[in-house]
Amino acid sequence: MVLRPPVEPMLAQARETLPPPGALPGNPIFQPKWDGFRALLFTPSSGCGAVLLQSRRGAALTDRFPDLRRAAGDLPGGWVLDGELIVTDRQGVMSFAALQRRAAARGQTAARLALDLPAHLVVFDALQADGQELLDAPYSERRARLEKLFSERRLAAPWTLCPETADVGVAREWFATWTDVPGVEGLVVRGSRQRYRPGARALIKVRRRDTQEALIGAITGTPSRPRSLVLGRLDQRGVLRSVGRSTPLRADVARQLAEHLTPTGPGSVHPWEGVRFTAAWGSRTPLDVVLVEPELVAEIEVDTARERGAWRHQVRVARLRTDRAPADVPRF
Repeated sequence: MVLRPPVEPMLAQARETLPPPGALPGNPIFQPKWDGFRALLFTPSSGCGAVLLQSRRGAALTDRFPDLRRAAGDLPGGWVLDGELIVTDRQGVMSFAALQRRAAARGQTAARLALDLPAHLVVFDALQADGQELLDAPYSERRARLEKLFSERRLAAPWTLCPETADVGVAREWFATWTDVPGVEGLVVRGSRQRYRPGARALIKVRRRDTQEALIGAITGTPSRPRSLVLGRLDQRGVLRSVGRSTPLRADVARQLAEHLTPTGPGSVHPWEGVRFTAAWGSRTPLDVVLVEPELVAEIEVDTARERGAWRHQVRVARLRTDRAPADVPRF
């Protein structure tokens, strides 16, 4: 059967630690987790009549990335490639903000941005090869077809074959060192005998998390029952800048915070007065917050996805640091 777009990609479930042997079919295979947009690439004879780049949710992205459409001429027909779209800025550094600009542009703007902010597809799986559907083939066979494709065609940028290892020691080293590079968040783990299951959360992802500190500038809920936090850091001029939102607070943390929070009182001026907050990064859903005096320090657990000094994903609040003062928190 020839695959036709849209096809749901196989997804990953989040874990805190690397899975033990036997958690997935076959031997565990470790790959870097890229901080980009998931995408499937269909080459012409795979049932779409032309090169088609599909988002995770099935939207056509081809006109947003004319550079990838042109480069697809180096690929044979009848392939469906699964990978991560990433974009590098003018300094050659992976940038999620640049990727967002590319994904929103069309026409002449898309063509201009393709020159300034080149896109790449990091390929980590194949759903179809030379017109042969591979969904039920074990991952080791699908990977072998990919390696042969890259070798025989001598594929280079914008196509990248995702590195992988079966050595857990190497994987731990990647987890510790590669995540220092912008654009790499952690590891994705799949099984060597695993078949491709569209739409299923059958893979495992582990994000690197670090401990940081931030000031509490606002809350959702009420001062007596805070639900989540809006966090900030002072910039070099001493102005409080928003750096992230928290996940829902644990009950013990919420109780402790309720004893220490000071809502902004009449006559006091909060640096976020009049600022509109949204529920998540890139969201337009307004967030109803209560401003509090930014004098409390929270210890938080964060991943590596940052943009313009702020954490894009929700952070976890570990505890309130009553022993720390705002001046002790690193600057924005």
